Amino acid sequence: MIQARTKSPDETRALAGELAPLTVPGDTVLLAGGLGSGKTVFAQGFGRGLGVVEPITSPTFIIVRGYEGRMPLFHLDVYRLDQMQELIDLGMSEMLDEGGVALIEWGDRVEPALPPDFLEVRIEPGDAEDDRTLRFRAVGPRWPARLDALRRAFDLWTVEE
Repeated sequence: MIQARTKSPDETRALAGELAPLTVPGDTVLLAGGLGSGKTVFAQGFGRGLGVVEPITSPTFIIVRGYEGRMPLFHLDVYRLDQMQELIDLGMSEMLDEGGVALIEWGDRVEPALPPDFLEVRIEPGDAEDDRTLRFRAVGPRWPARLDALRRAFDLWTVEE
């Protein structure tokens, strides 16, 4: 587990931008946290790190948005899904088979329907209004091998647990 702290939305975007180059086609990044915690802000920085040039907005009402960068980015918001089967019906496995990376807001709500490998990013408000604590948890065999690279990439923001 890696823990980091950011002091502004720009810092959260910058940290997320450092994660993007460490992703490979087929990766899933799960974003967890309450309303207003910064999941979409994180997605914006992640997208920039992938080279996405168009604005990244929350896909709350359309569930999934696709973006082109160095690889396809599929940004999902599963808050409005009632059943896990709906995530499967969206064709997430096909999205990943297309060589993209999936970034899933509220992903902890559908964790049992996710691929067996993912990186969970839990975002929580800090003491000040724009402070955020981010906890990174690697699940499955693909992500733990990259934890050292993640620690180096997040060095400016890493804090002891």
